[in-house]
Amino acid sequence: MFSKSKINEPGPKNPEIERPKMPEATAPKPQAEFSPSAPKVKAAASVLSSDLTVVGNLRTTGDIQVEGTVEGDIRAHLLTVGESATIRGEIVADDIVVNGRVVGRVRGLKVRLTATARVEGDIIHKTIAIESGAHFEGSVQRQEDPLSNGRSSAPVTPVTTAAAKTE
Repeated sequence: MFSKSKINEPGPKNPEIERPKMPEATAPKPQAEFSPSAPKVKAAASVLSSDLTVVGNLRTTGDIQVEGTVEGDIRAHLLTVGESATIRGEIVADDIVVNGRVVGRVRGLKVRLTATARVEGDIIHKTIAIESGAHFEGSVQRQEDPLSNGRSSAPVTPVTTAAAKTE
């Protein structure tokens, strides 16, 4: 009846016979070919606006941009703390960019405190960048895997003054 080899072979064909066969034979084929090879679209970051206050924990495998207030722990892939944001709780993410205020522990593979950042708490990181003007009070600890819950025996470096304060 229908076979792939006959459909795909070039050559003269009877137009009356092929028209009904082609839609049935080829319609499912493109869906099967394109579904597995279609690129996965990355979802946009979830944005918590400046007029929003969340009391409770947030957990996602995606990205979060906080512009409002969160009283609870946050776990995400990429966390951006906006300039108007305040977070009271532990934040854990692969990448963390702090532009606003965080009161609590910060754990991330890459942690960046911008010039407008205000952090009160310990930072556990693999890599860290602190821009001039950022305020930080707490301790800094480097770990190979800062996202794990276990505490390592690495020494803690206490920081008691505002880091890189320039005015």
